[in-house]
Amino acid sequence: MHTTVAIIGAGPTGLLLAGDLAHAGIPVTVFERRSGTSNLTRAFGVHARTLEMLDARGLADGLIAEGARVRRLRLFDGIELDLSRLPSRFPYLLITPQYRVENALAERALKAGAEFRHGARLTGLRQDDGLVTLEFEDGDTVTADYVVGADGLHSTVRQSLGLPFPGRAVLTSIMLADVRLATPPGDVLAVDAVGDAFAMVAPFGDGWYRIFAWNRDNQVDDRTPVTLDEIRAVTRRVHGTDFGITETRWMSRFHSDERQAPRYRVGRVFLAGDAAHVHSPAGGQGMNTGLQDAANLSWKLVATAQGRAPEGLLDTYEAERHPVGRMVLRSSGTLIRAAMIRSAAGRRARNTLGRILLGLPPVARRAAGIISGVGISYPGTPRATDVTLRDGGRLYEALRDGRHVLLTDQNLEGYEDRVLVAAPGSTDGTACLIRPDGYVAWRGPAGEAPAAVARFLP
Repeated sequence: MHTTVAIIGAGPTGLLLAGDLAHAGIPVTVFERRSGTSNLTRAFGVHARTLEMLDARGLADGLIAEGARVRRLRLFDGIELDLSRLPSRFPYLLITPQYRVENALAERALKAGAEFRHGARLTGLRQDDGLVTLEFEDGDTVTADYVVGADGLHSTVRQSLGLPFPGRAVLTSIMLADVRLATPPGDVLAVDAVGDAFAMVAPFGDGWYRIFAWNRDNQVDDRTPVTLDEIRAVTRRVHGTDFGITETRWMSRFHSDERQAPRYRVGRVFLAGDAAHVHSPAGGQGMNTGLQDAANLSWKLVATAQGRAPEGLLDTYEAERHPVGRMVLRSSGTLIRAAMIRSAAGRRARNTLGRILLGLPPVARRAAGIISGVGISYPGTPRATDVTLRDGGRLYEALRDGRHVLLTDQNLEGYEDRVLVAAPGSTDGTACLIRPDGYVAWRGPAGEAPAAVARFLP
């Protein structure tokens, strides 16, 4: 079997990438080691920038209709981050379980023509200048022009490339439990920490809740069974109540690492999502960062597979996304370490400093922008804000086409296969070329648009 792009892993990152490639007509096959779906939903938050990416694929509104919005994100001890003033159509954190995001992305990918092979466990790969050969546990061999490893923390793709994954475990023995509650919390997302413990309660939206709990005084192996008494005790310790846990359907433990691969590309093979970087759960940035990896890489692979990419375009994936992964490691690590300060004096100092800093508008905007992803840009390539078009539509609706979008009120000929021209609702004589991932490739006088398109368009 041969495919143009092989994606290893059918989590959110791999699914978004598969949908983008298939939508553009690129043959793509997703290989997933699991035979069925997984109950392991660790992510519950979809941040504003990710919602913009999903909006550009026609998926945001459906998820929002099933989820709940959090406009002020609690960090610890009453310290909150105001998301309501984000310069986005989505000034909030959407609480919805990861499997709903995966379901929406999988449906889109299937409709677009992506192929899936479940129960396919990769054992290794090798590559030369023109081809990548994948080997699977059942003896199958598959070749591909390009491979993306979106296969998580224990990525076989990354290991086959011989890439290290430096870092360490930042939290061990995190307990998970799916429960029903007699008296659910008043907040959509109940999260707090007391130095030696933390607990977060998030809704599935169907009457079940996921509790994430950690107790510094009971650090055991991930394989040690979780008891409901442990969950109740830690939740009461942090929140003052266990919310009347009545029953449970599933419990487990896991540990959280902070790691990042030194490279995201080796030849024709790429890493994305948790295969490239893993973070602490603080701020809920893990799944979001992976989805934004996929959005950055997909259009570059499309242009390359269609034979129109300039030299070095694929290298810009690592150049743009590796610094973002490093920044997320720092920001999530800072949050979790601040939440876990043990001494009472240290927590008082943290709370005082936190309130002072987040009381300064520039600092608050910067923090909200980093955690939400709205504040993330690439060198010389800022994020494009949504604007209303003359026909009543929006920029991010225009991006659903998959092409670059040129915002101008003038005609552009000769690029119809690669550029969608859209007239903005108001104009000041400038034009703007928007990349398919919602970042600005060029902005300048409208009269220079044809030359700019020829220069900046793959």
